[in-house]
Amino acid sequence: MAGVTHEEAHPAASDWPPYEGARVAPLVFRGAIRAPSQSSARRLRRFPIGTTGDNMLKALRGKKSGLLVKIVLGVIVVGFSFFGIESYFIARVDNAVARVGDTEISQDAFRQRFDENRQRMMQMMGGAVDASYFERPEIKKQILEQLVNEQVLLDANEKLGIRVPDERVRSEILGIAAFQKDGKFDSDTYKMLLSTQGLTPRSFDDRIRDDLAVRTLPEQVGSTVLVTDADVDTYLRLRDQKRDFRYAKLDAPAADDSAVSDEEVQTYYTEHAQDYVTPERVALDYVELDASKLEVNAQPDDATLKERYEKDKTRYVSAEQREAAHILVKVGGKGGPDDQKAALAKAQAIAQEAKGGKNFAELAKQSSEDLGSKNQGGDLGWLEKGTTDEAFEAALFAMNKGDISDPVLSAEGYHIIELRDVRPGKTRSFEEVKADLAKEYSTSERDRVYAEKAGRLTDLTYQDATSLEPAAKELGLTLQKTDLFARTGGTGLAANPNVLKAAFSDTVLVQNNNSDPIEIGPNHILVLRISERKPATPKAIEEVRDQVKAKIVSERAAKKAKARADELFAAIGRDGEQAQGRIAAGHGP
Repeated sequence: MAGVTHEEAHPAASDWPPYEGARVAPLVFRGAIRAPSQSSARRLRRFPIGTTGDNMLKALRGKKSGLLVKIVLGVIVVGFSFFGIESYFIARVDNAVARVGDTEISQDAFRQRFDENRQRMMQMMGGAVDASYFERPEIKKQILEQLVNEQVLLDANEKLGIRVPDERVRSEILGIAAFQKDGKFDSDTYKMLLSTQGLTPRSFDDRIRDDLAVRTLPEQVGSTVLVTDADVDTYLRLRDQKRDFRYAKLDAPAADDSAVSDEEVQTYYTEHAQDYVTPERVALDYVELDASKLEVNAQPDDATLKERYEKDKTRYVSAEQREAAHILVKVGGKGGPDDQKAALAKAQAIAQEAKGGKNFAELAKQSSEDLGSKNQGGDLGWLEKGTTDEAFEAALFAMNKGDISDPVLSAEGYHIIELRDVRPGKTRSFEEVKADLAKEYSTSERDRVYAEKAGRLTDLTYQDATSLEPAAKELGLTLQKTDLFARTGGTGLAANPNVLKAAFSDTVLVQNNNSDPIEIGPNHILVLRISERKPATPKAIEEVRDQVKAKIVSERAAKKAKARADELFAAIGRDGEQAQGRIAAGHGP
């Protein structure tokens, strides 16, 4: 892709991020030591090797009246005054992982998107994802290419003058199910969910705007694709195509009851020995760390809770909210003066009807051009400042309950607004939120303890990779065991695909080391090692004799059925319709 460059790096699977920025190379002196030239010797004699910095300054002071010295000193002073002396000693390190035109994609941006993708995948899979999956170079490359492609689209939007209007951002946010209660946007839920993610309404708006901006150009290009009549005809011909066929159902041949000799059994057993093997099996020792089972002293006093309350007080402030409905009249045509006048006249007529007592919801269903709210009678739910267009917001918050506004112009067109109700702003007191604070404290304290123990478990099982006992003893964990199971899995823990993968990995099975921590659920990990290993062994012929006989009889019947089918197929190829008729009548070929 033109204009896009990746920094030159070749990361290992565990490198972070996958592409490093420019490195500052160490100073290296190359070449053999040689005698100075005559010109060099002359320069050295002016300042002999034994001359100190003090002697050099004395020499400069002795020539300070010279024009050249004054010019040199002037240049040095100007350089220091603009850039600071530290700029001569501090190297600039480029931490971009990629560039799109003049825009850099930073390591921080990559880490943020990496973490978001990992969390989303963990939630989708219920935590049953091996952490090493995310460290694979191809996964990191996908994330980086995603960031690059998004920036390419944003640059294209900038060049083409494509903008995402505030109204579309607002409509997108109002339609997010996570922010709704009883099918309507709920401001308290919206703010609470944003705060748990460390976001503000403004930063979330920016995220939604960027997301819409990335989608806008591909959607517009897709909507302009030309489909010819021939394309439509071809598609319909394939979609509606029908075929008929005839077939003959053959009864299974009678079982071959002839005896199966011991020689046949021995021959079949020898030729198919790989089918009669007890597979390799292992049993595990493991230690498990589950946050939900940790004993945590999570009984905070009032002083601790009050400190948290004051720190996060903005979470408990509900801004004034207004329940509103609107009717949107868009400006038609090319948006010229005449189109503006026509839209305004239509909006004024609708506003007059609404003020005259006509049902606002019915008017919205009849006349509104906002497809998102039209069928709900124009209902927009509860709104607060900062979530709507500025002109719309100014008009809404200047109204009294029950008022209907004159037409208000925004980027979307003219709005007639009905203010249905007002919910004053309120700050919830400490006593009101005390129970919630205590619950949050308990959760955060449990998470903190879990994180500490998980880190320590990782350290201990790496430091002594030959045993789990030191980690179990220090952390107070129980050393547990599983029954023997094969690569196909077993019951309980042995049914977990991440456990199976780790148990039969080279690190654990061949090198006999502890595994990496395995995530088997949210805040739930374990580390395992092999406690017993039984290699694959062939089963004795006497143990599987009956199975072998049954297999031989089954294959005899299959051969008969195949021979009969081949005979009928050959007859159809030879006699065509006549043979098909005989077969259908049950008279054979």
